Amino acid sequence: MIAPVLVAMISLAAQSSTAGQTGAPTDSVRVHWKVLEMAQVRLDDKAPLKWNVYQPDKKDNKKDKKKDSDLVLVLLGHRYLMLDTKARLVYLVPISDLLAQGTDFESGDLAQQARLVPSTDWTQRDVGPAELYRLTLGDYGSVLEVSLPHMPDLRPFY
Repeated sequence: MIAPVLVAMISLAAQSSTAGQTGAPTDSVRVHWKVLEMAQVRLDDKAPLKWNVYQPDKKDNKKDKKKDSDLVLVLLGHRYLMLDTKARLVYLVPISDLLAQGTDFESGDLAQQARLVPSTDWTQRDVGPAELYRLTLGDYGSVLEVSLPHMPDLRPFY
């Protein structure tokens, strides 16, 4: 008598745990952020004391490759900002949303309207070996410049 009840409880628990996993949007959208080695950051024409630039790993999400190429994660001091260069939006990223994996990070969806940072004067220029994004952060009142290197075009060598 106890065995059938125990089996029913275990199967019910297994069904509810798998249903919770499929319905969670943050589990399905995992982004692996890799350090961008040759990037540069300037805040009001000065290099910040502590900074770094990350982009989503292109190997992870082949279906969202185009969308992920527009995202940039920037460390300014102790503050992380995610730039959506296509939509021209800046999001504040709490450190608790980032899971460190060596020098890289993994996160869920960081684009939440409640974390929007006001930004103005967006410009994008191709400056030879890099793409330069320049914007004014509304909460700092400072001009942020992020220079992302172009990947070399090796097609002529094949």
